[in-house]
Amino acid sequence: MKKFIYIPVLLFLAACSNKPKDKKAELAELKKQQADLNSKITKLQAEVGNTDSTAAVEVGVFPVQTGEFVNYVQIQGRIDAQDNVVAYPQVPGTITAIYAKAGQRVSRGQLLVQLDNGVVKQNIAQAEAQLTLNRSLFQRQKALWDQKIGTEVQYLQAKTTLEASEKGLSALRQQANQMRIIAPISGTIDQMDLKLGQVIQPGQNGIRIVNAENLKVKADVPESYSRSVNTGNMVKILVPDARDSVETRVTFAAKSIDQASRSFAVEVKLPERKGLRPNMTAILKIADYTKSDAIVIPIKAIQRSEEGDFVYIINNGTAKKSTIKAGKTYSGKTEILSGIKAGDQLIIDGATDVEDGDKVKVTQQ
Repeated sequence: MKKFIYIPVLLFLAACSNKPKDKKAELAELKKQQADLNSKITKLQAEVGNTDSTAAVEVGVFPVQTGEFVNYVQIQGRIDAQDNVVAYPQVPGTITAIYAKAGQRVSRGQLLVQLDNGVVKQNIAQAEAQLTLNRSLFQRQKALWDQKIGTEVQYLQAKTTLEASEKGLSALRQQANQMRIIAPISGTIDQMDLKLGQVIQPGQNGIRIVNAENLKVKADVPESYSRSVNTGNMVKILVPDARDSVETRVTFAAKSIDQASRSFAVEVKLPERKGLRPNMTAILKIADYTKSDAIVIPIKAIQRSEEGDFVYIINNGTAKKSTIKAGKTYSGKTEILSGIKAGDQLIIDGATDVEDGDKVKVTQQ
């Protein structure tokens, strides 16, 4: 603000001496004094005006330019194994042998536990003997039938008996297979609490096998992002406990919304990584919006009023107020949709100390 000091023009009358003066001479003297006072007043006004004019406000600026802007949806998830199963017995029984232990690496199809199958083994032995006999009888009956000896009924009976024996033996062998616990996948035994002589039941006692080389991250995303979060989106995964991070893409995004949580499931397949384990906490930053030529400014430069958001830019050494339209904000930066352009000098430091039209001085950039 300019401060103006008004100095009244004081005209001093010369003291009257006891001796009378010539009035014309007295008038000329007063006019000379008035001219001197006016000159001094003009000089002082100029000096006071220069001294009290508004000083330039020191500000820091940010050069506006275009660049890539990415907005992320940040959610928490957990690591899970792509192959994480529990192998259960198919029939109740007593454990007679254990061929694996916790922490052991096993292959798909490997025998892990054997249940008591003594009775079934005996039945199989009898069925095998009966099958051998029935096969021999059928071969003889067929040889006779080929020579047109005997009746067709005898041939068909022998054939039926043989087929029944084969099916019976196959059923017994399947029963015997059900009395074993087999590894359904290749991986590492993560949990097994079985003991010799223990009686186990289907669906109650089992062996957990995890393939830790094939991991994924699972998380639930709020339904408000159902349009912007899809399969194929870029995602950054942070695993704080492992001090590790991965940048990849969303492998799967569910189309249905869970009615209870009002969210939808996403999965991200992880590349092979040492130090990562199932059930670890993971932070997902899913890119839901990307623009390559966006104008992005620090959020601290934006001010708000009843008329809307605005910023100050420098125009010929003065602060110019510019109303803007802001887009998305992430990590302290906001995309500007309108109001400023590339090349503008945006005031960021000291923006709250200036007004439209104030003189400014750039101290940092």
